[in-house]
Amino acid sequence: GNFTKLCFGLQFYEPHSAIVDDERLSAEEMDERRRQNLAYEYLCHLEEAKRWMEACLEEELPSTTDLEEGLRNGVFLGKLAKFFAPKMVSEKKIYDRDQARYKHTGLHFRHTDNTVQWLRAMESIGLPKIFYPETTDVYDRKNMPKVIYCIHALSLYLYKLGIAPQIQDLLGKVAFTDEEISNMRKELEKYGIQMPAFSKIGGILASELSVDEAALHAAVIAINEAIDKGQAEVTMASLQNPNAMLRNTQEELAHDYQDTLSRAKRKKEAHASGRVKPLTSLIAVQQVNQAIDAQDKEALLAGLRLPALGLLGIEEANSQCYLVQFTSYREHKSKVGPPKQEAMVTINAAIRRAVPEETVEQLQNPDAQLPIVYPTAASLYQSELFSLQGSSQVSLGHEELCVAVEMLSAVAVLNDVLDTKDASAVTEQLSHSPLGFSNIDHDNMQRYADTLMSLRAESLAQGQEFLTWNDVQKCIDTVNSQVHEEHERVIAIAEINEALNSGDPEKTLAALLLPTAKLQSINPATAKHYHNLLLHTKELICKVLQHYELCFVLLISPQSALNPLSDLTTMPRVIAVAQAVAAINLAVAVADGEATLAALQAPGAGLRGVLAECAGIYQTELAQLGSLWVKHRIKEKYDYFYNLETKEGTWVEPEDFIHDGTQLTKEDIQSVVSSVTAEYNREQLWLANEPIIIQLQALIRGYLVRRAYNDRLKYFKQKEPSVIKLQASWKGYKQRKAYKDRLYIFQSNVKTLQSLVKMWKARRMYKKRLQYFEEHEKEIVKIQAFLKANKARDNYRTLTSAQDPPLSVVRKFVHLLEQSNLDMHEEQEVTRLREQVVTKIRANQQMEKDLNLMDIKIGLLVKNRITLQDVVSHSKKMKSKKNKMSKEDPATGDKQGIKGLSKGKRRKLEAYQHLFYLLQTNPSYLAKLIFQMPQNKSTKFMDTVIFTLYNYASNQREEYLLLKLFESALKEEIKSKVDQIQDIVTGNPTVIKMVVSFNRGARGQNAMRLLLSPVVKEIIEDKSLGINTNPIDIYKAWVNQLETATGEASKLPYEVTAEQALSHEEVRARLESSNQILRSVTDKVLSSIMSSVDAIPYGMRYIAKILKDTLLEKFPDASEDDLLKIVGNLLYYRYMNPAIVAPDGFDIIDMTAGGQLHSDQRRNLGSVAKMLQHAAANKLFEDGSDHLTPMNSYISSTYRKFRAFFQAACDVQTPEEKFNVDEYSDMVTLSKPVIYISIEEIINSHSLVLEHKEAIAPDHSDLLHELLEDLGEVPDVESMLGEGAVDPNDPNKENTLSQLAKTEISLTLTNKPHSLNINTVLRNVTKKLIVDVVRIQPGETLIDILETPASALQETDHLMVEWQVAQDATAPEGLKSSQGMQEERQLPLEQKKRKILRNLRTLEQAGLVSSATKHQELINDISRDIRNQRRYRQRRKAELVKLQQTLSALNSKAAFYQDQINYYDTYIKTCLDNLNRKGEEKESKKSKQQSVKYTAARLHEKGVILEIEGLQTNQLKNVMFDISPCEEVGDFEIKAKFMGVQMEKVQLHFQDLLQLQYEGVAVMKMFDKAKVNVNLLIFLLNKKFYGK
Repeated sequence: GNFTKLCFGLQFYEPHSAIVDDERLSAEEMDERRRQNLAYEYLCHLEEAKRWMEACLEEELPSTTDLEEGLRNGVFLGKLAKFFAPKMVSEKKIYDRDQARYKHTGLHFRHTDNTVQWLRAMESIGLPKIFYPETTDVYDRKNMPKVIYCIHALSLYLYKLGIAPQIQDLLGKVAFTDEEISNMRKELEKYGIQMPAFSKIGGILASELSVDEAALHAAVIAINEAIDKGQAEVTMASLQNPNAMLRNTQEELAHDYQDTLSRAKRKKEAHASGRVKPLTSLIAVQQVNQAIDAQDKEALLAGLRLPALGLLGIEEANSQCYLVQFTSYREHKSKVGPPKQEAMVTINAAIRRAVPEETVEQLQNPDAQLPIVYPTAASLYQSELFSLQGSSQVSLGHEELCVAVEMLSAVAVLNDVLDTKDASAVTEQLSHSPLGFSNIDHDNMQRYADTLMSLRAESLAQGQEFLTWNDVQKCIDTVNSQVHEEHERVIAIAEINEALNSGDPEKTLAALLLPTAKLQSINPATAKHYHNLLLHTKELICKVLQHYELCFVLLISPQSALNPLSDLTTMPRVIAVAQAVAAINLAVAVADGEATLAALQAPGAGLRGVLAECAGIYQTELAQLGSLWVKHRIKEKYDYFYNLETKEGTWVEPEDFIHDGTQLTKEDIQSVVSSVTAEYNREQLWLANEPIIIQLQALIRGYLVRRAYNDRLKYFKQKEPSVIKLQASWKGYKQRKAYKDRLYIFQSNVKTLQSLVKMWKARRMYKKRLQYFEEHEKEIVKIQAFLKANKARDNYRTLTSAQDPPLSVVRKFVHLLEQSNLDMHEEQEVTRLREQVVTKIRANQQMEKDLNLMDIKIGLLVKNRITLQDVVSHSKKMKSKKNKMSKEDPATGDKQGIKGLSKGKRRKLEAYQHLFYLLQTNPSYLAKLIFQMPQNKSTKFMDTVIFTLYNYASNQREEYLLLKLFESALKEEIKSKVDQIQDIVTGNPTVIKMVVSFNRGARGQNAMRLLLSPVVKEIIEDKSLGINTNPIDIYKAWVNQLETATGEASKLPYEVTAEQALSHEEVRARLESSNQILRSVTDKVLSSIMSSVDAIPYGMRYIAKILKDTLLEKFPDASEDDLLKIVGNLLYYRYMNPAIVAPDGFDIIDMTAGGQLHSDQRRNLGSVAKMLQHAAANKLFEDGSDHLTPMNSYISSTYRKFRAFFQAACDVQTPEEKFNVDEYSDMVTLSKPVIYISIEEIINSHSLVLEHKEAIAPDHSDLLHELLEDLGEVPDVESMLGEGAVDPNDPNKENTLSQLAKTEISLTLTNKPHSLNINTVLRNVTKKLIVDVVRIQPGETLIDILETPASALQETDHLMVEWQVAQDATAPEGLKSSQGMQEERQLPLEQKKRKILRNLRTLEQAGLVSSATKHQELINDISRDIRNQRRYRQRRKAELVKLQQTLSALNSKAAFYQDQINYYDTYIKTCLDNLNRKGEEKESKKSKQQSVKYTAARLHEKGVILEIEGLQTNQLKNVMFDISPCEEVGDFEIKAKFMGVQMEKVQLHFQDLLQLQYEGVAVMKMFDKAKVNVNLLIFLLNKKFYGK
């Protein structure tokens, strides 16, 4: 911060600077000195770059201070690029190279092309990109120091290449004026960036260059030094250095090389003006010190004048003064005693250790001689002094520490005074302390104190222990600014009020235009109106306050008073109104109705209700109404005067103003328009509403009739009382009589009758209702189920879609969070099946490898039966491996090894579990690791470790993670290794191989079989199908058929060319027929592929999409066809084509042991595959396939179908949607991920990650580095297995360890609890307890439930939760909850509620929940857990089905491999039987077999020995070879004798010879001297020892 700048300054010496005396500089002076020195240093670097570029370009550049601006157009940079890379940048490519456009119009965007050319040229010569600036750094001057820094690096790089002269070091050798240095300092402060380290360019350049480049540079430097020596022999030796990479050098031309190179170097040196000879500055400093010691002023003067020191202005007359000053300065430096120096070192070390108490203790050391230190402010001292040291941790000197400690102590005292809230004490501290604050105004002391005390309170509330010096200075500056603004505002308001009182609008305008008034949008033309409006506002204020003197004080915001005026006096609007009225008057005077209508409708007039139908009437009426001046009244208060002749207006009444009465005003016009429009509208209203009028008349007539009727009715109603009396009397009499008669009848037994009837009716109604229910029982059940389901769906919809689901809804579903026995069973079943799948995959892979090796062995056996013993041995090994694999338990491992019970081994196991979890869930590590290894190693690494790490994608989670790894690796490979889009097709990308291999393996085998099996079986089973597109084969088949049919030799030649074969009509006809069949069969296969796009594994489709999108991103100009061809290369050529060509090798069809496809069947499949391959790539048949050119049209049409297929295949959802993976996926899983990996794979993985950790995780704070530190060094196999696993005295210990290294163990992957968040754990525990409580006790809100006491019945129900917890404790390891969680859940109900309340208060303090929302955040979390639990159960069921299918397929494949093994066993047994039958016949013959002796000359004649190194051919007769069989069948001992003396002997295994023969090795070495023909040696051994 500013404090760091204040207290710490680096001192640079300018040419005119003298030795600084011991006087202490103030903090401001130190900071000023540092900034000035930094600006001076940068100016020196600018001068260095300028002179170097002038030497290279041979032209003058702008001055040093103008160089940055001169480089912005990039012209000089482009010319510099042409200098060192002429092939890359030509003169024509430099835009505006004469800078004519730049000088005329300034910068143009195309000037950036020059900068881009410069950057590309540097890239072409290999300058590391760490030095490159951005284009905007040059064009917009965002970071010009970075540009100069790059030029310096380029100069050093070109000098090492021998292309350019060396840049000069001008620091302290050039002088600049104080004004230039100050201006540059301001520019650097404007940049606000850190100055690059120019002194470190050489080190950075050396570290960035490769070994070869560094060696090349060293070789170039050596050549330059040899040239300087002038010795032709030395120069020739340096030119012949292999690192120089110079060819065709001839020693006889050594002197010519020396002369020519010397002249060239002198010429270059002539271009480099002002360069300094390289002298050792250290020697010069030593010479100066020796002169001071000898008190020799002449020697001192000579040393100061040495060029290496670069000192200017050294005068001989001052030599005695120089000697005295240097001597006194050295004596002063020696006065600093050892105790003081040791104290400084201790203090700096304590500051670096960042322990505040230790730092304060060292600062208080009396030897340090520092000002007073306050221990209470230890953290303040530590933080500020640590920042003072900086990132480079420069040691602080005694003077710097004195200044810093004194100021920090004063800041600590000020903080203590602020805590007392005593304003006077704060004022006194600010006035008299050594803090050195700037811009303090003693009139503002009280405001300083108040503001600082409030700032102190805020900092304490935010956790900041102390206010720093920067905080106090910023507060002082803020208060000063506020006071200054208030003062200026008061003065400006006084000026405005004084101008208003004078009554002069011009004075008012001048006051309003004052800068201190800070008013905006003031128009001088409306000065009069401003004056009137402000006076009116002032009068209103005075009326309200009833006191005119107060108006001056109250009018403090003239801007608010002018706001309405600004609206009214918007001049364009007022003038528009006046002009519109004048236009209307003019149109009326002309008597043009259309013109009048157009003027009335003008927007500027602002008239309402103008109708086109009334144009004539408007003209007539307005013509009856009507000086050059017209007055308009604005808002009934302000007058605006408009001149009809000049079309101008003013707010001030003109001197010659006479209102033109003939002119219509806006009010007159509006009145006429309104009256005319109203009359017209009334007339139109009557015409438009004629039916309504008729209806109105009808209503009136109806009213009249009803009125007459009502009059008649009224007459009758006048007599109503009499009529009512008569009717009432009569009706009453009749009713009483009937009632008495009826009552008499019912009074005898009527109650009994009524009860019987009522009972009968009720029973009948009940039976009918009951019968109805019984008849519709199923419908009733369905209705009830529907209603309940509908209600449950509504509740679940609320749970899943509502932002804040209510507790009442969540409570109905919390039981879904409990893990039932079925969940436990399914989880265990998934784990068991996953283990079996992984184990079975490994076993099948091993069996497949063994069977392939057995194929080779039997192939060798067919060539020579002596290898039968080896075949039998390999068969026994296969069986032993199988038995061993069936007996081992891959999940247990050795309990004495890494899975032992000791603390150290347990910690080691957990560290490996954390490491593999990190590698599994962060694909970027493995993606980078794959490309750090050679391709052969990376393929093996994928097949073993990576697929094992992801359990061969045995569940959705691991398939998702493996797919993300493929995605990351593919993007990384395309980004780093693909330069052209066709590299994907022509090369062999590692990731593409891995994806295809994985999806054709056990996981994708069913998909491949479903996709291709039906159509491939159809082609194979069609015995009549014969596709042959080779004209020569067709011709030969035709000739054979003719000879078979006739029984005579054909006269046609047998050997012909393709052209000769096609000359026969029969061949052409058969070829055409074959082509038609080929098209038909290809269409079937294509149709099967096109209809089965969904059968392609999702992983293949998604990687195809990523491949297409990534290539489009890197190659935006690529066409859609080019991209789809790449997709086709992946989906068809790499994935499907091999399965079509060799269906038996990819389990597309079922083959019996020993069975194989017929050659015709393979040819048919190969022809179809070739046609589809051409169609997928849209590759037409051209040269060499003329007979297939008629198929080109078919290929083009087929490609269009393929194109649509590839587009559909790439249209897939994201893995997150496909696998339903989100951030909560791992939260509801019962079991943690488990992998099954061998000890050897663990060790190899650890070794690889440790070896390449810098490449895959360059950030040292990465978690990977922490895990690798926990693991330590790579262990060996024996330490992983444990003590006693292998007998140390076992002679076959290495073989035993090699076998035991393949032992598999299970690792339960867990994430390392890195900086565990206690609040997160507390949140999860609280959610569990809430679930237990709400299941038992209902309530509207969580607080209601927690505050309502539980009943006895609820406590009883809660016992069921405790029973479930006890059941959970008995679950298998890895499926049960933690011990702490079980104890929490076993608490009684009331204790749980109290614990929940305590946890809620803690979480609310942490800001995780809020009582204002009734803790809805936890309810939302529980609802999310319910949804995630449901999704997880669905995925688990699908995974169970998938695992069962995969395991079934693996068992089928294992059974097939077993059939193959049985077949081989039968074959071997037959061979053994045949061998035993011949054994007796050959026993006597074998017993007689003795050693065979040959001279080397004889073996040379037979061709067995080709040559013996060191012997001539005529000496071969002196060498004798003795070949004798050993006891072990197939082993031979060969002894070599020279002149009868045995020289060497060698053990030869016949199996090794056969292996070499199988691999195609024709010549081998014996005794490291004799070259032997392998085939003839096998023939000799067979003939002499086996009678073959």
